Amino acid sequence: MNLTRKKRRGFDDSSASSDIAFLLIIYFIVIAGFNINKGFLMNLPARDSTRRILTEDLLRFELDESGRILYQGEVRSAVAAEGTIRSAVNDNPNIAVLLTVSPGAPWQQVVSFVELAQKLSIDSFSFTIKKIPSEGT
Repeated sequence: MNLTRKKRRGFDDSSASSDIAFLLIIYFIVIAGFNINKGFLMNLPARDSTRRILTEDLLRFELDESGRILYQGEVRSAVAAEGTIRSAVNDNPNIAVLLTVSPGAPWQQVVSFVELAQKLSIDSFSFTIKKIPSEGT
């Protein structure tokens, strides 16, 4: 007795195979662990919180176009700036560091200064970009 076997058929309908392929792609994207660059992990204040900072508690630094660090009008090295911040934090733990960046400053210097603030565990750190005066003023 001869048994006839039915041949297995593949996907005749191309839309069914594309649907399966699409679902598999979605599945692998969902289960894949993405390596996320978290950048700088700094504690940000809550949206509704208010914190008052006295002007005596502010350390104002500036980065000029050439990437030099200025503190009270004097050029400081990164090591000297670190020493200044460290001694100020030892004297007053509520110290806030403000960095004003000139538009032409090398961004690696800005990143290095932010890393320094993170390394020293500065709770209040802010940086702004110095406004360029318009031609009419």
